Amino acid sequence: MELPLSPQTLAFIRLHRTDDVRTLALQARPSEGVDLTAALQQIAGWQVARRKLPRWSTTEGVLYPPHLPLEQCSSELTAAYKAEVLGGGESLTDLTGGFGVDCSYLAQGFTHATYVERQPELCALARHNLPLLGCPHVRVHEGEAEAFLDAMEPVDALFLDPARRDAHGGRTVDITDCTPDVAALHDRLLRKGRRVLVKLSPMLDIARAVQLLPGVRQVHVVSVHNECRELLFLLTDGPADGGPVFHCVNFAAGVQRYVFTSAEEQAAACPLAPAVGSYLYEPNASLLKAGAFRSPAVRFRLSKLHPNSHLYTSDRPAEGFPGRAFTVEAVSGFGKRELKALTDGIGQANLTVRNFPSTVAELRRRLKLREGGDIYLFATTLADGRKVIVKCKKAPNSSDETDRQ
Repeated sequence: MELPLSPQTLAFIRLHRTDDVRTLALQARPSEGVDLTAALQQIAGWQVARRKLPRWSTTEGVLYPPHLPLEQCSSELTAAYKAEVLGGGESLTDLTGGFGVDCSYLAQGFTHATYVERQPELCALARHNLPLLGCPHVRVHEGEAEAFLDAMEPVDALFLDPARRDAHGGRTVDITDCTPDVAALHDRLLRKGRRVLVKLSPMLDIARAVQLLPGVRQVHVVSVHNECRELLFLLTDGPADGGPVFHCVNFAAGVQRYVFTSAEEQAAACPLAPAVGSYLYEPNASLLKAGAFRSPAVRFRLSKLHPNSHLYTSDRPAEGFPGRAFTVEAVSGFGKRELKALTDGIGQANLTVRNFPSTVAELRRRLKLREGGDIYLFATTLADGRKVIVKCKKAPNSSDETDRQ
């Protein structure tokens, strides 16, 4: 894509940016001076940005890359959170600039900032977009992250979001398979950055990453509507006494936050429930990914249904629980009469299985229930080994986050 785009191409984009891109590609008869290929890329990009990057989509003149960089970039919500985690200072270097979404938020807290990217097309877009987004002070450098790291002067903060695709385009999740390899660069990163923030795949093994990256002070597990989106590792030089602090964040109708340490989790004496109480609690995806299985019970004075079920119960409401809260209506075994009584008059329900031998699909067929409605059924195992279904409704003021199967 040649920059800048012609006035005719820009006019075509404005006229058609809400149209279906596939239909437009087949039917459009652009006038002279219109670069149809570039226009279609911009229309498709704007339609993604309207949902993922609302501030970008409403900023006149912003241009978009092909689909893959736009798919891989952060949302504005998670980019703003990274800026909160990294803080500010005099100097920042983003070693893996990409489309520039993270850089546009991180750079606002720093007097001087440098964007580094090996793809010339993305560098051209960054030079064009970043000033429009309030970041005229960002210097754009085209080149490899490793080479720039070796040559650069130390800065207050470094940021990396390594590519997580192999040479064939397949997804990778192990830290050593990412490009650049952050584990291999570890010592050099801490020599050049007083603080280093690394974004990694939500599929990554957190314990392995902490082992391979000495100096991790904080681990941030970031979810949006109860879907884990990012793992962030904040590193500084020197020994991390006591291990990292885990920050679990879930952006839903509001923001749920839960902070704990490995020592707190290991020391938590988590009581097991003799029976299901009046309320049932399901932790959000960030807690489950971070391994906060015991400490929530202690902190919110709850009992756990089973060591491996990761569901909690109590006879009183637990205000501020980082997940979903339900009022319990019934508890059933799996006898035919019990199941018939449980599902009588119910045509649909939201099903979840935890520490249970059947899948949601198998259970739905057995119970003959459609998906949806305001009834929630949890198939799980109790501390005494019994398999049960807990029938619930959402408790007042429970999170409005997306329901998960």
